[in-house]
Amino acid sequence: MTFSLNAQTVGDDGDVVVFLPGLFGQGKNFSTIAKGLQPEFRSVLVDLPNHGGSDWTEEFDYVEQADLIAEHLRAGAAAEGPVSLVGHSMGGKTAMVLTLRHPDLVSRLAVVDISPVRRPAMGEFEHLLDALLGLDLARTSSRKEADEALKEPIPEDMVRGFLLQSLASTSEGLAWRPNLELLRRSLPVIADFPDVNAEYDGPVLWIAGAKSDYVKSDEHSEIMRSLFPRTRLFTIKNAGHWVHAEQPQIFTEVLKGFLSS
Repeated sequence: MTFSLNAQTVGDDGDVVVFLPGLFGQGKNFSTIAKGLQPEFRSVLVDLPNHGGSDWTEEFDYVEQADLIAEHLRAGAAAEGPVSLVGHSMGGKTAMVLTLRHPDLVSRLAVVDISPVRRPAMGEFEHLLDALLGLDLARTSSRKEADEALKEPIPEDMVRGFLLQSLASTSEGLAWRPNLELLRRSLPVIADFPDVNAEYDGPVLWIAGAKSDYVKSDEHSEIMRSLFPRTRLFTIKNAGHWVHAEQPQIFTEVLKGFLSS
């Protein structure tokens, strides 16, 4: 059975840029950035496995995830040559693994606010996943009702709104697009980074949010440059972990400069 990976394309012309979102995300979360890259670039916005409109897997594994996306690119966006790859958070780890394992598919890589190391604390994501799994969808008839029910465990309007984008109406009622149960039990694997014995010698832009602790240049630079020797770190002020959502204009300018260089 062929694995179905959902993706949408923004733009008709230009070099191809492929975006991989983070945990809970969907490719469409990069729509604003993709529009900002037009007309010079054509963007492919991918839903990672177990997210959005893509199929689910039986286990979470970065290598499997990277290989599934590589197979999709090889038959599609990268069929005529290597593409630029952009990955945020969990999608950034996936992008790094894909690039190391399939360097012929990637002309350049942008890694957004994540490092190739184990993250020691995932309490925030445990809390969010537990809150979503605790929502009784059988007794919830609309996204508005779901929003009300989640206000106590998730009081931040922006976070709740982002998560509710993944709540879909089906013929059998409301359903979560992400494979929440798999993601919840796989958090230790998601927090880690696999041992990939390879090196990528293409250009790499490492983008960090100044208010985020996911990239610690003093601690993480050595391992990053051992895998990606041509890494350049750029930190965006007044941005946390969701750099592209918090500072979209600056992020787009920085990314476009890197893609055009």
